[in-house]
Amino acid sequence: MIHTGYNPALVALSVSIAVFASYTALDLGSRIGRVTSGPRWGWIAGAAAAMGGGIWSMHFVGMLAFEMGMPAAYDVGTTVLSLALAIGFTGAAFAWIGRRGASTRDLLVAGPVMGLGVAAMHYTGMAAMQVPGNLAYHWPVVAASVIIAVTAATTALWLTFRQNSVWQKLIAACVMGIAVAGMHYTGMAAATFTPGEGGAHAAHAAELSHAQQNLALAVSGATFLILFLAMLASSFDQQRIQRDLRASEARFRAAIQAVSGVLWTNDANGRMVGEQPGWSAITGQTRAEYEGYGWAKAVHPDDAQASIDAWNETVRERRTFVHEHRVRSADGGWRHYAIRAVPILDAHGAIQEWVGVHTDITAQRQAEDELRESNEEIQRYAYIVSHDLRAPLVNVMGFTSELEATRDDVRAALQTHPQGERIDADLAEALGFIKAAVTRMESLIAAILKLSREGRRSFTPERLDMTALMQRIADAQRHQTGQAGAEVVVAPDLPVISADRLAVEQVFGNLIDNAVKYLDPARAGRIEIAATSLGGGGVRFSVADNGRGIAARDHARVFELFRRSGAQDKPGEGIGLAHVKALVRSLGGRIEVASELGVGTTFSVTLPRGTATGLGQDGPPMRLAAE
Repeated sequence: MIHTGYNPALVALSVSIAVFASYTALDLGSRIGRVTSGPRWGWIAGAAAAMGGGIWSMHFVGMLAFEMGMPAAYDVGTTVLSLALAIGFTGAAFAWIGRRGASTRDLLVAGPVMGLGVAAMHYTGMAAMQVPGNLAYHWPVVAASVIIAVTAATTALWLTFRQNSVWQKLIAACVMGIAVAGMHYTGMAAATFTPGEGGAHAAHAAELSHAQQNLALAVSGATFLILFLAMLASSFDQQRIQRDLRASEARFRAAIQAVSGVLWTNDANGRMVGEQPGWSAITGQTRAEYEGYGWAKAVHPDDAQASIDAWNETVRERRTFVHEHRVRSADGGWRHYAIRAVPILDAHGAIQEWVGVHTDITAQRQAEDELRESNEEIQRYAYIVSHDLRAPLVNVMGFTSELEATRDDVRAALQTHPQGERIDADLAEALGFIKAAVTRMESLIAAILKLSREGRRSFTPERLDMTALMQRIADAQRHQTGQAGAEVVVAPDLPVISADRLAVEQVFGNLIDNAVKYLDPARAGRIEIAATSLGGGGVRFSVADNGRGIAARDHARVFELFRRSGAQDKPGEGIGLAHVKALVRSLGGRIEVASELGVGTTFSVTLPRGTATGLGQDGPPMRLAAE
């Protein structure tokens, strides 16, 4: 048996190559799963070449460090095979663990594949060595070297694909590199060399030939060059990622500016820290003034405490923050802002920071106030006009009654007059026309008063089971539907909403009553009530019938006051749908009609699922909600 040893400097070089190669390969491999478009094979091939080539180079430098007292040569074909095995196995491992949808369990496949590749490369490289002697292995130590390779590869891949930080990859590279070197030297410890019968030449016993030494150093240099180019590729890719991030940030800031928004960030606890140029621009506060909870000093005193309380509650509950308050601008005035902030989470689900946007809605709030005042003025005007019209109407009605009371006297006075009967008939007809006009005028004034009162009406929202409510409305009109030979079908799964009960009953009571009134006598009537949930918390209720239908030109006119469509063979003043539209608007919804003559009509009423009543009433300047 030959006594062997190692050159410490070359051993250190081999370990350095292994660590350097592992870091480069794992850095390239971690980018495989982040490829969103285009082929991933380039990164897989780069990682495989870096890892396989680095391990192969480490093996030859390690063999150079091995001093066994006899010359050694290498079979070219077997040596190339060992390189191919290293690249092939590591490439397969990276491809498996880097594919989309890969989970932690896939490490149990990729880790052993890479570890077996390291072992296969080592022992194939040993088989390529040609020495004037015999080579034998101690198999328990061989098994230990394979276990080291498999365990280290699995651990390194787990560390790499679990996190992508530089320190994480550096630790993984050290684990992988040291383990690869450990596997190599454990495998060498399993080998026993015995000289042949001729022994070794003394001229070659002291050191390796200069040609072999230069070849090994050349391999190491080429490997370092490959690894350097691989890391250069990683650097270029990182620059591309940084450019994409900057472009994305620029687009985001441009989008914020497009909606008159101001971007700001807070720490995990909700305190404003660092430079906040957007907040400073709208408030004029310096960094020293707004840091921590100093921003609250720029909020209107009536809104400040509610804003802080709502913010603290949202931070505790880790929700999206939606809020509205008034902020003092740099010129000293107060402006309304809508706020939305979302938490940014790390890989473990912990809050890193908050990103929020203040959007200036001052013009919107001013327009709403002006619209509210205008509506109230119109309602007051309608009330005054209709009230004033009733005074002369009462006089007309009174004197008409007086004329009717004196009609008998007039008839008696004209008994001998040749035109007496004609005059009495004309008088009766005139009085009839006056009474009909007075009645019509009375109903019109009552309708105007009713609509004006609805605008000032206070709503009391409550939880409404719409299936039960619709069924009650249908039951209340069962007599009319029975006479018309119709049926009302209420869907069993109507959603629950929050709204004013009386207003909702009036809306759908009117729609069902109209549907029954204008059914087609030529076929059995059917009225169906259903609902569809919409995005944004809305619900669309539909009242569909198979009645006469409405001409397309009248679809918009049916909601106008005192306007009716189709044959006027049913009693009515043309105020029902106008009243329904006013109620629906006050409930925060909208109403639409779809109809075809001879087929039927569908009225669609969209209402918010949550409370949205009392929109015309004055409220506090700040509204708060948290999703």
